[in-house]
Amino acid sequence: MSDLLFRPATSDDIPAIVAMFADDGLGRGRETPDDLAPYYAAYERVAADPNQHLTVAERNGQPVGVLQLSVIPGLSRRGATRSIVEAVRVHRDARGTGLGTRLMEWAIEESRRLGCSLVQLTSDNARTDAHRFYEKLGFTGSHVGFKLQL
Repeated sequence: MSDLLFRPATSDDIPAIVAMFADDGLGRGRETPDDLAPYYAAYERVAADPNQHLTVAERNGQPVGVLQLSVIPGLSRRGATRSIVEAVRVHRDARGTGLGTRLMEWAIEESRRLGCSLVQLTSDNARTDAHRFYEKLGFTGSHVGFKLQL
């Protein structure tokens, strides 16, 4: 996997990123790859925020993985800065190749580099394979998450 490049996402990557978001049972019901306008608008907000790191894994000039790393300074845990990993996706053709592990290792190392003392993430209850994957990387299911749709 030495041909893999991790880089900030650009607006040109939006169609490929949204296609990865939509390429599973949960994503098919909530993503709209045929209407990219809201994704481009969201990309502009993310790109303008220095605490947001939308990152793609690129192979042969094509995005094959994506994640968003959000860095949040806080007061709890003695003023700890934490990162939140979201929107982790691997292109269908690259699944099972170790790319997801490489993406997460990048996120953990980047979090350290940015001064974070904690990396956290949430995963939908239905993604049991993802839960095993995160546990293999050392994450623990230490909290129960809640969401309120607005």
